[in-house]
Amino acid sequence: MISYDPLWKTMERLGATTYTLQVKGGISSSTIRRLKAGQSVSTNTIDALCKLLECGLNEVLDFIPDETTP
Repeated sequence: MISYDPLWKTMERLGATTYTLQVKGGISSSTIRRLKAGQSVSTNTIDALCKLLECGLNEVLDFIPDETTP
């Protein structure tokens, strides 16, 4: 499972808002809704978030292994 919790923490630390993502990053409101809901987004979106926030993947998303996966 992918968690976007690090994204919200990074945004808070930087003083960024979802408005920032939309206006400066060109991230659509529907994509922001998908992020908030923990749904999948494209690698292009992840790339745009990293560039906009000037951060690495670990500051945008976390991989949480599924307990049923060996």
